[in-house]
Amino acid sequence: MKRILLIGIGAGGIELLTVQAIEALRRVDVFFMFDKGEEKSDLVHLRREICARYCTDKPYRVVEVESPPREANGSYKSGVASWHAARAERTRAAIDEALADGQVGGFLVWGDPAFYDSTLRIIEMIKERAVDAFEYEVVPGIGSVQLLAARHRIALNAIGEPVLITTGRKLAENFPTGYGSVVVFLDNGDGLRSLAGRKAFIYWGAYLGTTHEILVSGPVEEVLDGILELRARKRSERGWIMDIYLLCQPPSC
Repeated sequence: MKRILLIGIGAGGIELLTVQAIEALRRVDVFFMFDKGEEKSDLVHLRREICARYCTDKPYRVVEVESPPREANGSYKSGVASWHAARAERTRAAIDEALADGQVGGFLVWGDPAFYDSTLRIIEMIKERAVDAFEYEVVPGIGSVQLLAARHRIALNAIGEPVLITTGRKLAENFPTGYGSVVVFLDNGDGLRSLAGRKAFIYWGAYLGTTHEILVSGPVEEVLDGILELRARKRSERGWIMDIYLLCQPPSC
């Protein structure tokens, strides 16, 4: 039977892999990587670097799967569901064609496979449609939430207080109350812009774990404009940005 490994590779740094992840990498015969176009080619390049550094015990192959565009029509959730279905179909075909019975396939998942990532859902969809049966395992990774706290040398929670993890889209719709700390990611910028005029403290990070890592912290009223300008400039220069931030309000901070 075929076996698939979903391997969390951390928030971006080649040295952020766990020992368990490295051992899993060395079991893989075929790595499947989503090609998201020239603008995000360095994401594929980093995955190839990881393979070259750690997969030294046996030969392996890399199969790039072209990622379909995500349509903006309809609601957000229906658009994502359609996009997942299209990715699942292309990935299913790649697995059926490239992975032989008894071999191990691997997906290098940015951050942690169980945390705001689509790969687990896509694999479940593929399993229902695949020509050949397969089993899969999940190897956790060090995600951007942990790394953000480590880089800023902070605890995510105030004493006795809960932490909310949400998205930029949800933050822009309605700022949550009743939480000492709010962690926000998957923000296209709307969440950050919605903070204008709000009294809060922000710990922001982008490209965490990579050589391009950026950190900014301070009162929102003092640093928000700078973060938005920096974020827009870096996204224009690199073609993509991955950022995350923690919001807290006195006396929680």
